[in-house]
Amino acid sequence: MDIDLPPCKPGQQRVVIIGAGFGGLRLARKLSPRDFQVVLLDRFNYHQFQPLLYQVATSGVEPSSISFPLRKIFHHRPNVIIRIAEVQSFDTVNKRVVTSIGDIPFDILVLAHGATTHYFNMEDIERYAFPMKSVPEALLLRNTLLQRFEEALTTQVPGQKQADLNLVVVGGGPTGVELAGTLAEMKKKILPRDFPELDFSAMQIYLVEASPRLLNGMSEASGQRVREYLSRLGVTVMTDTAVTGYDGETVRLKSGQQIPSRTLIWAAGVRGNQLPGLPDEASAPASRIRVDEYNRVAGLSEVYAIGDIAFIPSDDYPKGHPQVAPAAIQQADTLAANLAAAGKGRPMHPFRYRDKGSMATVGRNLAVAEMGKLRMGGLVAWMAWMAVHLFSLVGVKNKIVIFLNWIWQYFTYDSSLRLIIKPAGEPGNAST
Repeated sequence: MDIDLPPCKPGQQRVVIIGAGFGGLRLARKLSPRDFQVVLLDRFNYHQFQPLLYQVATSGVEPSSISFPLRKIFHHRPNVIIRIAEVQSFDTVNKRVVTSIGDIPFDILVLAHGATTHYFNMEDIERYAFPMKSVPEALLLRNTLLQRFEEALTTQVPGQKQADLNLVVVGGGPTGVELAGTLAEMKKKILPRDFPELDFSAMQIYLVEASPRLLNGMSEASGQRVREYLSRLGVTVMTDTAVTGYDGETVRLKSGQQIPSRTLIWAAGVRGNQLPGLPDEASAPASRIRVDEYNRVAGLSEVYAIGDIAFIPSDDYPKGHPQVAPAAIQQADTLAANLAAAGKGRPMHPFRYRDKGSMATVGRNLAVAEMGKLRMGGLVAWMAWMAVHLFSLVGVKNKIVIFLNWIWQYFTYDSSLRLIIKPAGEPGNAST
């Protein structure tokens, strides 16, 4: 059954966008109200700024500071219709999207539903490890980290205290590096004040990466510099090391080594969120969707894909473009212009990715940044990282709140957000 939607105005086409991430949100903002009615679908009623999820997980910022309500974003765009729903499949023949709230007919469909955690078919990792791709997952990790320290205070089980204190981060990309560095700073400056009865010299933070070095998307020099930063903070960095299993208590490595830990954080890879309805020729590695240089899905017409889910092999990027926010935003800008041009009978222009650089932070005054031939490290790179992320946040209030949080933490080495907040009904959350 079709859901009830306002009819398109004369001259409008209905564009259904699946996903309100960087690409989907940008496209919805760019499409002309005169020419397009936009139906924006997402399972959350907010846009989340994923690059700072690790700071939610480590009690650095509140989730509301990196999230922004979708309806507020489009207060002055009556052509944008928002529906919160789970997309189940789509029918490209009859031009319908099947969702948990009903079917939605479309003239143009844009898939921007992003990527999810890739566990590489390891069921035990998927069952016991902690991912960090959404605000709910980051909050669960925050609760778990704080709960582990509480349990380390009281446990009488032999060996459990060390397993509570040991933290293992898998994945040497920006997320893993930033998370490991933040945890190391918490160990040095914050946790000993919160838990003076615990000996945090026994706490071990491991960063495990299967490839030979960290930050494979950046230069080898930046990867080596970040490794030195992490070692300086006390993180045990293990490259050329693969995780083979985890039972919730012990991390097993390919070398045969075992690490006792009740908290394994998985940041080792992503794969596309899968939806039924695609032809076989649209299948690409890591569950991405193969598209042409105009972001049209292979084998389909009037169906496009942008962002992390889109796979556009080229001479410069044979494995597809980086799954980062700038690529998604640039694809959205190009697609918005192309859809407007196609509606007026003008030619479309191919997408060309403009690499604006890469950066990653490890901790206070410690970061790396690469922009073209320019390579930066230390304080200058850290300030550049902060400026870029502040500028990219949605909402003036969020920018101010995050900036003030960072200033406060810089001078006090502290934050007041270390709260274990569980949904009503969970064990340990009953009122007394």
